[in-house]
Amino acid sequence: MNRPTSPKAAGARSVDEITGGRRLRRMRKAAWSRRLVRENTLTVDDLIWPIFLTDGENVREPITAMPGVFRLSVDVAVREVEQAARLGIPAIATFPQVDGSRKDVTGSHILDPDNLINRATRALKAAVPEIGVITDAALDPFTSHGHDGILRDGVIVNDETVEQVAAASVLQAAAGSDIIAPSDMMDGRIGAIRDALDANGFQDVAIMSYATKFASAFYGPFRNAIGTQGLLKGDKSTYYIDHANSDEAVRETEQDILEGADMIMVKPGLPYLDIIRRLKDEFALPTFAYQVSGEYSMIKAASANGWIDGEKAMLESLLAFKRAGCDGILTYFAPEVARLLKG
Repeated sequence: MNRPTSPKAAGARSVDEITGGRRLRRMRKAAWSRRLVRENTLTVDDLIWPIFLTDGENVREPITAMPGVFRLSVDVAVREVEQAARLGIPAIATFPQVDGSRKDVTGSHILDPDNLINRATRALKAAVPEIGVITDAALDPFTSHGHDGILRDGVIVNDETVEQVAAASVLQAAAGSDIIAPSDMMDGRIGAIRDALDANGFQDVAIMSYATKFASAFYGPFRNAIGTQGLLKGDKSTYYIDHANSDEAVRETEQDILEGADMIMVKPGLPYLDIIRRLKDEFALPTFAYQVSGEYSMIKAASANGWIDGEKAMLESLLAFKRAGCDGILTYFAPEVARLLKG
C-alpha cells in the first residue's frame, strides 16, 4: 500500500529554515524566563484609588451597579484610606454624593469651605498625611441638573463655570488637596486654576488635567454613585470630546499642557488605549488613565456570572494601561490589586 508523501519528504523547509533559526518560544518555556523578559510590570505604585463620599457617620453603603464599591462617610473613609496606605497605594481620588437640598443650577455649594469634599480632605490629610489626595473641582455633584458646569438658558456657560471651578480649586487646596484634577472640560480651566492657586500661595499643588474626557457610555455606574444619573437632562457632548476623534484629543491635551497641567489623564481607559499611546509619544508628560465605572462593572459582572476569570481579567486590563504608556491608573480595583501584589 502506497502512503502519501509527507510535505517534509517532498522537500519542504524545516522550521529552522523558515524562521532563520529564531525560536521565539524559547523564552516562553518557563515562568522564570517569561518573568525575566517581561516588558511591562504592574506595581502598587501605579495605583490611584477613587472613593465615593457621603454624609453621615459610620456609613458604608453598597453601590448596586459597582459590586464591592461603597459610599463612605468621612470617618469610614479615613479608616479605609489608612488601610490603603498600609498596602502602599500612593494616592486616592475623592468624589462626593451631595445631599439634594444643597444642589442648585450653579452648583454653588462647591464654594462652601466646609462641603463634603473639603471636610474629607482635611480629615484624610490629618489622619493619613503620607497618602496623596486628589480632588475634582467639577460642578456635576453639586448641580441640580447633573452637568459639569453652570446652566444658563439650556447652555453650559464656559467662562462663568471656569471662574467658579478655579475658586473651588483654591478652597480644595486650602483643605489640603495635593492635586486638583478638574474633569469639567471647560476651555481655559487649567490656566485659570493655575493662576488662582499661585495667587493664593498654592504653587506646590499640582494639576492633573482630564485632558481627554470623552463623551462615553461607560460612565453610568459612576453617575449612579454620586447621585446625578436621574438628574441629567440631555448629554454632555457639547463639552466632552466626541469618542470618534483622535486629533481633537491631541489638541485638547496640548492646550492643557500649555496652560500649566503637570499631568494628563485619559478617560475612559480601555476603549482609548490608542489615545494614551499617542499622547505619551507626543508629549512625554506623566500620563494616567481612569478605568471608569463601566469598565469595572463589566469585569465584575462577567466574573460573577462565571464567564471570565475576574482576577486575571482585572490584572490583564491594568497591565494594558502600562503597555500603552500610562504612568498610573485610577481604578476601583486598587485595594484588591494591592493585596494581590503584596501577597
